[in-house]
Amino acid sequence: MRPIRTFNVTPTLPASLAPLRQLAENIHWDWDVGTIDLFKRLDPELWASSRYNPILMLSTISQDRLQAVAEDGGFIAQMNHAMGRLEQYLKAQSWYDAHRANPTANECYAYFSMEFGLTTCLPVYSGGLGVLAGDHLKTASDLGLPLVGVGLLYQEGYFAQYLNADGWQQERYPINDFYNMPLTLERDSQGNELRISVDYPGRKVYARIWRVDVGRVPLYLLDTNIEPNAPHDQDICDRLYGGDIDMRIHQEMMLGIGGVRMLKALDRKPSAYHLNEGHSAFLALERIRMLMDDQNMSFIEAQQLAQATQLFTTHTPVPAGIDLFPPEKIFHYLGHYAARFGLSHEHFLGLGRENDADNDAPFSMAVLAIKMASFVNGVSKLHGAVSRTMFGGLWPDLPVDEVPITSITNGVHARSCVAKSTQQLYDRYLGAEWDSAGIDDALWNKVSAIPDEEIWRNHESCRSHLVVSVRDRMYKAVKERGGSHLEMERAQEVLDPSILTIGFARRFATYKRATLFLRDVERLRKIVENSLGRRVQFVIAGKAHPKDIPGKELIRNIIHFTRDEGLDRSIVFVPNYDIHVARWMVSGCDVWLNNPRRPREASGTSGMKAAMNGLPNLSVLDGWWDEADYVATGWPIGNGEDYDDQDYQDEVEANDLYELLETAVVPLFYERDGHGIPRGWVAKMKAAIRLNTPAFNTARMLQDYANLGYFAASDRGRQLVADDYAPAKALAQWQSELHQHWQQISIAEIGLSHDVDLQVNEPLQVTARVHLGHLQASDVSVEFYQGGVDVDGELRGGRATAMVYRGQDPDGSSRYNLNVAYGQSGLQGFSLRVLPKHEHLSSSYLPRLILWADPDHVRIVIGNIESAPGLAQVTA
Repeated sequence: MRPIRTFNVTPTLPASLAPLRQLAENIHWDWDVGTIDLFKRLDPELWASSRYNPILMLSTISQDRLQAVAEDGGFIAQMNHAMGRLEQYLKAQSWYDAHRANPTANECYAYFSMEFGLTTCLPVYSGGLGVLAGDHLKTASDLGLPLVGVGLLYQEGYFAQYLNADGWQQERYPINDFYNMPLTLERDSQGNELRISVDYPGRKVYARIWRVDVGRVPLYLLDTNIEPNAPHDQDICDRLYGGDIDMRIHQEMMLGIGGVRMLKALDRKPSAYHLNEGHSAFLALERIRMLMDDQNMSFIEAQQLAQATQLFTTHTPVPAGIDLFPPEKIFHYLGHYAARFGLSHEHFLGLGRENDADNDAPFSMAVLAIKMASFVNGVSKLHGAVSRTMFGGLWPDLPVDEVPITSITNGVHARSCVAKSTQQLYDRYLGAEWDSAGIDDALWNKVSAIPDEEIWRNHESCRSHLVVSVRDRMYKAVKERGGSHLEMERAQEVLDPSILTIGFARRFATYKRATLFLRDVERLRKIVENSLGRRVQFVIAGKAHPKDIPGKELIRNIIHFTRDEGLDRSIVFVPNYDIHVARWMVSGCDVWLNNPRRPREASGTSGMKAAMNGLPNLSVLDGWWDEADYVATGWPIGNGEDYDDQDYQDEVEANDLYELLETAVVPLFYERDGHGIPRGWVAKMKAAIRLNTPAFNTARMLQDYANLGYFAASDRGRQLVADDYAPAKALAQWQSELHQHWQQISIAEIGLSHDVDLQVNEPLQVTARVHLGHLQASDVSVEFYQGGVDVDGELRGGRATAMVYRGQDPDGSSRYNLNVAYGQSGLQGFSLRVLPKHEHLSSSYLPRLILWADPDHVRIVIGNIESAPGLAQVTA
């Protein structure tokens, strides 16, 4: 029987405990260990059984217990102290206040992501991408950035993992009770649910809006599980990454299009839009439509403004990781945008194709995002290079190292991942600002002053906590699946809190090679069961996607291997990996293992968390580890080689892993002084803390995004909308004429002061005559491009220098000149090129137009070159 009316019933908090509700509703508590202690003190067992959810705990705790703590002076004092910290945090002066020059009024950056991993009790994330997005919001709050998050609220979220008796991954989908989570339903001025709608073929789909308060930053999540939506439309926000290709496009339309409409309904007016992966790229289409409808702009004018204020971060190092949709699907679901834009079928689909003219190519969300952004980045230096190669086809005439995709290396939120006792240790010796201090901050010199004994005893305590927690989780997992009494006993005996513990936890995709360390059974056994008592154990965790059968087989292989070889107490797979388990592991293990196939790990953040807790990394030189000090703070597996033969690569790198364990890792860990302290190991721990914490911290990462992306995009938008959008319209008109007349440009003549072998730093005077057709000299930049010549006769590692415009010749050609020199010996060369130039163009590469001098058609003139007085000599 359906109820006539529903009510959300909450417990009656005594007046003196009113701050508990405020503390619970802002998940600042997740990274404030004192507030976590407060909720744990309220009812330790209920805190754990609620999945560390203070809202649920306050909804289910007994009234008697509430009354008891209301009369407990110590509890009240602790609560008031926690409330004071939150209030002070929310109103404190911020990094943004100190570093943002001339912000616009009510400046706002909208951050779109398919998933957000904030805390265990909000299971709307699957893994690293979501946890990074959660850390992004937490750090934006810490820095005071005016950022809002945009995502979807999933009724079942990502799955809960359990293993059957055979070790095969099974999935459960617990229903999320939104009313007992740290969520607030957004309402209008009459108290009604605030709703938006998105147009799908033949119908509208409605969504309501929930808010998560992340410190100073709001996260808004759309929920379609409401009437009047049909059941299949309610399921749009059912499962993260669930369903077929149609469900994926439904979700991405709701995220991108619905997200833009939601911000408008909330009266939020973002000055910059940040797309975290390509899932939300449809937001560009909706923004263009809104600008056309609301501001009476043409498609190209609206596109220019949208592009100028959008940023795109790609996390994908392989083409297989990109969302691709068949052309007919795109036109079925989004063809009405093409009609509104006045674009042909081919032109509209070309927005998501590398080659606009390839009518058979699928529609790429990443390509759409890149074409609609003025700032694009990968998430590590190596991933930036990989991305420039992956997407270089968008600029086929541009050298790959100039493809306009930069990198901002990921980081992690320190207060969310460093163990409580370790945070207190750092606070005591480094000061309270260690979590956001920069690389050059003098406080990092104080790491050496932390007594070795203290840092080691603290870590031993963290390892013991890990072992106890794993045993408890294993026992419960065996009990839940109906395991035998003997199995439950064995679960409580796994691991040893005194021996070297290696951690491996991540998504179980095959390229991450979770079973690489199992390749040589006998060699591994000798390492694990060291006859000298220097034993080693492994703690492993992670989920495979429900449809990833090879990933599930990796998990089962580990379970079977440990059982068959009698190593199930020393090699332990911990089920249902989540944020909470991750925090045990990155603080309680001794070494963090990562061995993906290079260069397929875009960044990797779990190793950063481990390093902040003082763990050395043992990793393939991929992602972030490739740019870390991997000698001082850990050990590299291999030397950054790339292989064509994967089996051979596995053999070589498995052997290197065993060799490092046998000759470096194990001996250093067990080399103790008379007090039982491994001094050499502690030195490596201190190096990991000192070098990696400031470099791979989200405080640094968000400052990079702000300085390189958010501030510039907001300023561009402010410039383009001035005078009733006149600059935006002028830019669009200029670009239209640019494309219309670009083919008329030709480089007619290049003049050189002499044409003999040069000496290093010898001056060379260069002139050029360029026919610009209907374009003006102010529309272009003519560049001298010089560099070394490789064995294939190609210019490599070139450097471009803008030539100086010197006026027009009688025939209408434009003259340019430059004084240059070569700073390196060997076979060197040059070319000339022409690129677009405009005061409001954020990058000359955005129009994707470039003209290179044609060796077969350009005239070369030697000698009789007028010098260019006053020109600085350029040396490459």
